[in-house]
Amino acid sequence: MPFPDSAAPLARALAERGYEEPTAVQAAVLAPEARGRDLLVSARTGSGKTVAFGLAMAEELLNDEGRAIHVATPAVLVVAPTRELALQVKNELTWLYAQTGARIVSCVGGMEPRREASALAAGCQIVVGTPGRLCDHLARGNLNLSALRVVVLDEADEMLDLGFREELETLLQASPETKRSFLFSATIAREIARLAKRYQRDALRIDTIGDNAPHSDIEYRAVLADQTDTTGAIINVLRLVGSPCAMVFCHTREGVRQMQSALLQHGFASVAISGELGQNERSRAIESLRNGQAQVCVATDVAARGIDVPTLGLVIHASLPSNPATLLHRSGRTGRAGRKGVCVLVTTPARRRQADRLFQAAGVEVTWSAAPTPDAIRAADVERLLADPVLVSKPPSDQIALIERLVTERTPEQLAAALIGLWNSRLPEAARIRAIAPGAPSPRERAPATARRDNADGPPTRRRAEQRDGSGSWFRLSVGRADRADPKWLVPLLCRLGGVTKPDIGAIRIAPTYTLVEIASDKADRFASCASATDDDEIKIEPAQAPSDNEAPPARGRSPGKKPVYKGGGKGRGDRPAGPSSRKRR
Repeated sequence: MPFPDSAAPLARALAERGYEEPTAVQAAVLAPEARGRDLLVSARTGSGKTVAFGLAMAEELLNDEGRAIHVATPAVLVVAPTRELALQVKNELTWLYAQTGARIVSCVGGMEPRREASALAAGCQIVVGTPGRLCDHLARGNLNLSALRVVVLDEADEMLDLGFREELETLLQASPETKRSFLFSATIAREIARLAKRYQRDALRIDTIGDNAPHSDIEYRAVLADQTDTTGAIINVLRLVGSPCAMVFCHTREGVRQMQSALLQHGFASVAISGELGQNERSRAIESLRNGQAQVCVATDVAARGIDVPTLGLVIHASLPSNPATLLHRSGRTGRAGRKGVCVLVTTPARRRQADRLFQAAGVEVTWSAAPTPDAIRAADVERLLADPVLVSKPPSDQIALIERLVTERTPEQLAAALIGLWNSRLPEAARIRAIAPGAPSPRERAPATARRDNADGPPTRRRAEQRDGSGSWFRLSVGRADRADPKWLVPLLCRLGGVTKPDIGAIRIAPTYTLVEIASDKADRFASCASATDDDEIKIEPAQAPSDNEAPPARGRSPGKKPVYKGGGKGRGDRPAGPSSRKRR
């Protein structure tokens, strides 16, 4: 069934985005029996729910010519549980209604409330926001719901789980009884049914999946890892699957920090999302995933809903989800809109029985295996190289002459070696395809424990730091001892903001009001470029002269030129610095 052309601007927007046939939930809300009625909808994550309610509310929002009606106060209110989901909904509705002239305003925590108030005062047809911020604007008189025609509660079950019942009831009671209401939820639990019974009138029940049904487009796997090296197993899973974009879920913020630090150290371009980050940092992290600057996002469950990255083909559970719903919502970041995805749970033998019960409760069929071996990773690298479209695509006409010259002047072996070299450059630095050679070490192929203890040279990161003679480039940070500056949080911060890895960081000298950091000379330009792009609410980083012997002694008594070893922070927010950046985050 094609999309109806009753709202021509919306139909054109859908066609430009490549939509040809409506999904099950979109077809259901467009059916004749749904016209003009309240809707109670259960549909899985990634099934096109945003487009579905965007189409369903069009008859209340557009005139006969497909243009947005002129209103003095908002006509549509969309409520979402998290900032990320609310902003994603706004982005989806923006392209869908781009040709209608509708104005859309977002009201979410972490943003400047005065700007939102100004945008509301300027007039808009659609408001998208989170419950707390919307109620705040309502209480201050910035948000007028008296003429509301449609209210949408997206992920209503999540909002109730997060304790937003009172806020939802406040918003619903402030809107007219004649409005249409759409409740979208992954499941219609008892609390959702009560909310619908109280605030909806003769709602049409639409169930496109059945309660908590798993995604058919996701392949579920489980990996048994050694208790002492689950991080190594996760790194090998990332290498084996080779998705252009992946998410790794951890239970705690500290787990996120440690996991991202390990990924950065092994050459993965990664970002982190957790509740302690400011909105600017979280938005920038998501955008870096979408534009390909980052390959891996490490996150707590704050990101389990609301993030839609088209290239995200792999989700890894570094910690066991607390319940089946969390498993499905985390996994639902991949396998969206008809695309295939892989979900991998990494756990230990001691927790296998608990994991099996979780999969059974979620109705998921899973394949168990050991952690990926170096040979398996090497074989996967070779197959990906041989299957790359560049080997079968027709060369552009303006490159024919160069190709003929290369074929004439170079041997097949030289050309193949060059191709492998270019392919290697796309892989994480610590995981490149030199593993093609028989017996070559993989990124996580580790020597026996006894051999590691007998290695007098120490780990690679320390050897590299000790070989440095102090000739690296120096940078000045706008935090010091007065801001509780400490290498245990400065090192991962520098890796994230400066686009470097731990071995690239040399001496750290902490003064009362500033800190001097040494960066390897070959990475200094990249570090300066990345650091210059930080926002105003983050630590300021700028080039500096090498310190004198009596200026800013080495952190914790370390001798000059020695790289501080980051061993992870303490537990909880109390171990974060009290400097400018962290005060903004709190």
